[in-house]
Order: sequence, then structure tokens, then C-alpha cells
Amino acid sequence: MPLNRNTFSFSLPAAAAWRRRLVTRAVHRGWQWVQEAGSVTAERPGKLRFRRLGEGTRLAFPLGTVFGEPWIELGSHCIVAEQVTLTAGMMPGLDLGPDTVLTLGDGVVLGRGSHVIADTRVVIGSNTYCGPYVYITSTNHSYDDPGQPVGKQWPRAEPVEIGPGCWLGTGAVILPGARLGRNVVVAAGAVVRGEVPDHAVVAGAPARIVRRLDPVEGWQPPLRTPAPVPIPEGVTPEQLLALAEPEDV
Repeated sequence: MPLNRNTFSFSLPAAAAWRRRLVTRAVHRGWQWVQEAGSVTAERPGKLRFRRLGEGTRLAFPLGTVFGEPWIELGSHCIVAEQVTLTAGMMPGLDLGPDTVLTLGDGVVLGRGSHVIADTRVVIGSNTYCGPYVYITSTNHSYDDPGQPVGKQWPRAEPVEIGPGCWLGTGAVILPGARLGRNVVVAAGAVVRGEVPDHAVVAGAPARIVRRLDPVEGWQPPLRTPAPVPIPEGVTPEQLLALAEPEDV
């Protein structure tokens, strides 16, 4: 009697595909559980003992390098994405004195893979948003002695201050001594040092001002795109979702 092709030709591959789907689903659910359990919040700080960890703030799992947390203050409702490094001091186990070294204001967002290295005081103002892989450091290598490897020479450190409401694009670098004003925009890949005034846009390496807000003339040079239309007051999230749904033809 000939074998039933449906039994061997179709059911076995279908069963294998079904098992793969089950395994994939289990892996995804397991990883989701690990991410939830491994995240750091004020209610579940794990082994980390920050000087302050504000309400609603969350450090996503997996974490990057974190040390010196007794000298780190995180405000309320901050979002710290995966693989973000937060350090105070040059290495773990140092006594950095009575003052806070690294401060994140309320509502700060640090994108995936970003680094904030605070060997001396670093302040990031409230509601500052950072894209992925932003690098903020108060320390830079020195190369004064030509006979010594650069990595073995004592580094230079200067405080860094980033004002409230700023936006730092993907891959931006903020160097020691930088002082950014309020609502500053840093273009992706820009390298910033020195002072940047309020309401300025900087780009390039080294960064330079490419647009500023004039109190009389407005943005100079003028913006090339129209301002976004704000959401009217009273609109609910459900109404916004309904607008995004395609209309039936």
C-alpha cells in the first residue's frame, strides 16, 4: 500500500514549524519577563543604591556600566534605555566627598547605548532628551608628555552643564567644560565644547551655531518647514488612535 503523502510530506514539516513558533514565542516571553524583572526603579532598585532615584524613573535591562551611584541623583520620570552607562568617579569604590557628582533632572531621557561619565560634576537639566549613543563626559585624556602613552597620562576634568529642555541627537558628544543653555538642539554626530546660548542649534565637529532664536526676528536663518500643528485641547488618546486607523474604502 502506498504511503500517504500527507502524513509524511506535510505533517512533519508543519509540526516542525509549529514547534519553532512555540519556541520563538517562549523565548520572546521569557526575555520580556527578564527585561521587566531586571529593570531598576525606586521600588525595585536591586543592588544599586543611588543618592536619589525619583518616582517613575526606570533603568531598562540590560544595564550598561553603573558605579558611584551614591553620588548619582536621578530625578522623577526619567527614562534610561538599555546598555546606558552612568558613572561617578574614575573607578568603583572611591570616596567622592559629600556632594552629588552626576545629576539628571526630572523627565530626562537617555537613549540606548548612551554614556554619561562624571569624574567631576555633570548636570543634565529637566526634560532633556538624548538620542541613542550620546556621549557626555567631564574628563578628557591629556597628551602633554610626548614620552608617555596618552592613556597613562593624568586626564583633565571640567564640569559639564546641560540646560533644561535640550535635544541631543544620535551620536552627539559633549566634551568637558561644555555649558549648554535652555532648549538647545545638538545635531546628530556633533562634538560640543564651550558655551552654547539658549535656543540655539549647533552642528558639526567641532560644533558651531547654525541657527538661533532672535527675540525680534524669530529663528535665524528662518525655519524651512512649517511649525507642527499642536494637538487641540481635550483630544483623548482614543481619538488620536482612531485618526491613525485607515479608512474603509
